[in-house]
Amino acid sequence: MILGIDQSTSSTKALLFSLRGELVDSATSVHEQIYPNPGWVEHNAGEIWKNTLGAVAQLLKQKPEAKTKIEFISITNQRETFVIFEKTTGNPVGNAIVWQCTRSEGVCDRLKADPVGERIKAETGLELDSYFSAPKLKWWVESDPEIAAGLQSGDYLFGTIDTYLVYRLTGGAVYATDHTNASRTMLYSLKNRRWEGLLCDVFGAKLECMPEIRDCDAAFGETTFEGLLSAPVRIQGIMGDSQAALFAQRCFTPGSTKVTFGTGSSMLYNIGPELVFSNNGVVTALAAAVDQSPSYCFEGIIRFSSAIMDWMQKQLGLFENIQEADQLAEAIADSAGVCVVPAFTGLGAPYWNARAKAAIVGLTAHSGKAHIIRAGFEAMAFQVREVLEMMEAEVGIPCSLINVDGGPTKSPFLMQLVADILQRRICVSSLSECSAQGAVMAGMLGSGTVQSLADLEQLPRKEIYYNPTGDPETIATLFERWKTQVMLINKS
Repeated sequence: MILGIDQSTSSTKALLFSLRGELVDSATSVHEQIYPNPGWVEHNAGEIWKNTLGAVAQLLKQKPEAKTKIEFISITNQRETFVIFEKTTGNPVGNAIVWQCTRSEGVCDRLKADPVGERIKAETGLELDSYFSAPKLKWWVESDPEIAAGLQSGDYLFGTIDTYLVYRLTGGAVYATDHTNASRTMLYSLKNRRWEGLLCDVFGAKLECMPEIRDCDAAFGETTFEGLLSAPVRIQGIMGDSQAALFAQRCFTPGSTKVTFGTGSSMLYNIGPELVFSNNGVVTALAAAVDQSPSYCFEGIIRFSSAIMDWMQKQLGLFENIQEADQLAEAIADSAGVCVVPAFTGLGAPYWNARAKAAIVGLTAHSGKAHIIRAGFEAMAFQVREVLEMMEAEVGIPCSLINVDGGPTKSPFLMQLVADILQRRICVSSLSECSAQGAVMAGMLGSGTVQSLADLEQLPRKEIYYNPTGDPETIATLFERWKTQVMLINKS
């Protein structure tokens, strides 16, 4: 068996896979979302570590026979979130700062007015935005002299969540990350595929104290999960969650596309082995680095996706569970003019406006909670369509099939709505844990369990397809009305 760890924005999962990449069992542990100030989002990295051990312990309790049968361990993780931790103990020196956090808006504003701002996009392929790790790192360094001194001395280490987990799992023996995670920090040169010294200096990191960067299918030391396993097992295969989902969807060739629906959504479009930068709000990243060969992708970043429904449930109390939300939205013909602009943590692609605020517009005395719920579902799909059309314009190749994954894909209503609004055929993976599977597939390649991408293509896979049925003109009108409201919010 293979053990996958999926450390996401909302939880940590431990998942058992067969040597054919099939999910056998899983266990989940949810962690707290911390909001110390408006726009600030943090996670307790110590809690994440405990939950990782706890999820593995629960999984082994469910499948005790797996304790001696695990061939290797693979890790996928929320990407731009980072931790600063002690070199001697691995303990975090503060909460992890999450990719959703917008506290570094001021840092981004200053750098946009500086010549180095243009260098950032040219080196990293990323927009200068608080979404990425480095601006938040600079904010922390400027706000806390102890953190700045610790990073410069090497007493404190910087790492995305994968780096932090590997360091703790190996007892400090391995301090490393993979190329997909490194490419999301804004400290990494896509051109040279290494840490960029100038950017490390600009953002307060020390080049000599940055983690080693390894291929996605590489080995990252050994662990017993603090004695939960009978003997040390190799960590093989690490990928950031969105790229791992692209890999699991077998999007190995240029033009293949996937959307992951999660707290936010990420649309990745494989552009192949040649590095290309976008000028239209799309960022460029490593799609994968396996077998010592890189491939690149365009990414359209949607900051707030299924979190819209979570907000409606927990903050507004509009429904008890997602099944009720589905039923209410499906029971009405349309949203009756109600639009949701989900800029709860600002706007991502193509606007990159961290200061934008969310809104519900178009309300009348006729509007009820079902209309608001349906408008929330529509906003999830409208955001994807906007990014998709932007990518198609960039590369000049239309996408007739969109691969999708993530927890919300379990909703037939939402998936049909996505197919209708995108006017594309949708291929839904029957496995919602595609990110974990993608990291495991990278580990299979690196460990020799399979020999090639072609072998990975042959692994068992089950999909559900949705074909568009809605009237294109009606949908186009609804989409343009929604875009008008988004642009008004963006300008306000």
